[in-house]
Amino acid sequence: MNKLTIELVEQASKQIGISDEQRRNLVSMICDMTADENDGAEEKPPAVKKQFVILVSDPAGVLTRHDLVGWVGQIAENESPATTQDRIHQAAYDFNVTKRGRLCPVQTVGEAIENVKSKQFKEHGIWIKTKEPVLVLRTNNEIPKTDSLLGDNNRGGSAS
Repeated sequence: MNKLTIELVEQASKQIGISDEQRRNLVSMICDMTADENDGAEEKPPAVKKQFVILVSDPAGVLTRHDLVGWVGQIAENESPATTQDRIHQAAYDFNVTKRGRLCPVQTVGEAIENVKSKQFKEHGIWIKTKEPVLVLRTNNEIPKTDSLLGDNNRGGSAS
C-alpha cells in the first residue's frame, strides 16, 4: 500500500474539482497536522535497555557472599520446579544427538541454555527467558525502618 503524499492529495483534489485556494488550504492543513504528529514522535526518549536480575530471599543469611549467576526460565504452573534441571538435561541430550549437537555437543547447563534451540526446550515443557546468565542478588527480605516480621535478630537494615 502506498503512503499518502501531498502530491497525491493535490492530484485527487484537482480530479474532483476543488478550487486552487481550497486545495492550497487543504495541503497547508495536512502539512500542519503531520508536522504536529512528527514533532510528538521525535520527543520520545530512546527505549531503556533492560536486563533480568534474579533476587533470592535469604533472611537467614545461608547463601555465600560470592557472586552467583543463574538463568531465568519458566515451566507450567502445575509442574514441580524440582523437575526443571531434568528438563534442561533432556533437552541437552536431544540436542547432542542432532547433527549440530554431534559437531559441538553441550556439556554444561550453561552451554545447553545458550546453544539449544527454544523448540527443543519447549518440547520438554521449559521456556528459557535468558540465554546468558544473570546476576543473582541476595536480600534479607525486609524493608528497612519497618517492623520486622522475622524477629529482631534478623534486622540488617539493608540487602546484603
